[in-house]
Amino acid sequence: MPAYKAPLRDVRFLMNEVFDYPTHYANLPGGEDATPDLIDAILDECAKYCEEVLAPINQSGDQEGCHFEDGVVTTPKGFKEAYDQYVAGGWQGLNYPTEFGGQGLPMSLALLKAEMMGTANWSFTMYPGLSLGCMNTIMLHGTEEQKAVYMPPLVEGRWLGTMCLTEPQCGTDLGQVKTKAEAQADGSYKLYGTKIFISAGEHDLSENIVHIVLARLPDAPAGTRGISLFIVPKFNVNADGSLGERNPVKAGSIEHKMGIHANATCVLNFDGASAYLIGPANKGLECMFTFMNTARIGTAVQGVAHAEQSFQGALPYAKERRSMRALSGKKEPNQPADALIHHGDVRRMLLTQKAIAEGGRAMIYFAAQLADNMAVGITNGDKETYDFWDDKLGFYTPILKGVLTELGLEAANLGMQVFGGHGYIQEHGMEQVARDARIATLYEGTTGIQALDLLGRKVLLSSKGKAVRDFTADIAKFCRDHVGNKEMRPYVWELTKIATQWNYLTVRIMLQARKDRDLVGTAANDFLMYSGYAMLAYFWAKMAAVAFEKLEKGGNEEPAFYRAKVQTAEFYFERLLPRAKGHADSMLKPTKSVMQMDAEHFNFG
Repeated sequence: MPAYKAPLRDVRFLMNEVFDYPTHYANLPGGEDATPDLIDAILDECAKYCEEVLAPINQSGDQEGCHFEDGVVTTPKGFKEAYDQYVAGGWQGLNYPTEFGGQGLPMSLALLKAEMMGTANWSFTMYPGLSLGCMNTIMLHGTEEQKAVYMPPLVEGRWLGTMCLTEPQCGTDLGQVKTKAEAQADGSYKLYGTKIFISAGEHDLSENIVHIVLARLPDAPAGTRGISLFIVPKFNVNADGSLGERNPVKAGSIEHKMGIHANATCVLNFDGASAYLIGPANKGLECMFTFMNTARIGTAVQGVAHAEQSFQGALPYAKERRSMRALSGKKEPNQPADALIHHGDVRRMLLTQKAIAEGGRAMIYFAAQLADNMAVGITNGDKETYDFWDDKLGFYTPILKGVLTELGLEAANLGMQVFGGHGYIQEHGMEQVARDARIATLYEGTTGIQALDLLGRKVLLSSKGKAVRDFTADIAKFCRDHVGNKEMRPYVWELTKIATQWNYLTVRIMLQARKDRDLVGTAANDFLMYSGYAMLAYFWAKMAAVAFEKLEKGGNEEPAFYRAKVQTAEFYFERLLPRAKGHADSMLKPTKSVMQMDAEHFNFG
């Protein structure tokens, strides 16, 4: 398995030099405690925990998997001990209010922490990570009594949580939810139904598991308008906060999956389980989608994590493994062959991984600052502030989730390719990275769902193209600010062209879709990927601008680091950004070739 080393130099480059996190935190209401010294200490301790505790049990956890017997799930060897250290370190409450026992630090730190943990061991990270949706839902929509009962143990990490949405007959189309809730005389409810694909739905890591469950009341309207949200604890909670009897919610089975074997993906059966309404009746989807943006950013982190993990495995191998001679002549004449890294195609693969990992990290760190501003609205109960930043973040999230998970999967596959046949066997751990990465394009909404959300809802319906105009206005300002720098002119020129084209494509789709509604569906994926490549170009240009400035000033101790940034940016603009042109050409094609075949003619044989 690739040995994990936290990329702290790149993390600090983004935080301190590109996005100026110190000023961001200083100006953030409640962010005054996030001092540079404290942030450095948190990053160092997180890196140590990830490198020394989580990474060593990643491959063994995959090979052992979770054990299931009569509704009981046991996690792989070392997971319980690693989780106990996680709780002892106070990591779960990093960004939660002090009134619940948290540290009250900005939300962005949780995303930074999640990337390091996820790269070291994604299966493990899902257990505490999936609890965040439960915690956030209770914090924003729960009654004061519900917060007092559930938030302190969840923030501490003694309890973990889940979000139970999917059922056998419905995934994304939650209007088909059948789980039913029956009112009881004491104001509680009894839940009956089955949920599937519940990651971390049952395990042995925490004392209790708090499920947030979508269900229907008997008199609920049909479709999505009739879904309510409920709290269902694994163990009922007594008035004094202690744990009572076992609630009749039980794992019927765990899935046998392609990857993330060390995380239990459960079928949960609710057989009259005691449940408590959270938020207004029949408004469950509205409450649940409150945190969908941050949940999708969390999944986007997985794309970056697996690109980084695969790169960290492939790079040392490419430097050590020797095969043939470089086309431009011998590079290591004292060896029987040259190292793989001297071959152009291997360099192409490694640079693609590096460009995806570091460019994707920049996109995540920028979005994390928006999430910080959104969280201020939550903490202060300021819905107007929350809605403003949540709406702004909403444009980024389908791009981050959809594009970074697709590119993260590409990077994971490239890591296997660098190893050749050795990448396909378990010994080196590269095939595990690819297997684990595959799910990221599926959950929290498939890539196609992200594409429809971006083009259909965020761009065409909600903003009438304004979301694209606003972002490209930021690109235009960046270009004006740097057009005088001769080193930056190639980037400025390319960015100017792509910003103009992005707006042109948006308007063309808006006009054509009035005549042919199917165009939104046939163009959506290309529009999503185009948007992702455009956004990555912008952030790579921002990193290049900082690197050029550092190199020009001289006197720094790390010229190689900054030169590598510039060279990777150049590679991205020359080798990866041209992919956007293919997507631009494809998205405007007539829908006929996609839609003309009759359904019964889709056959084989």
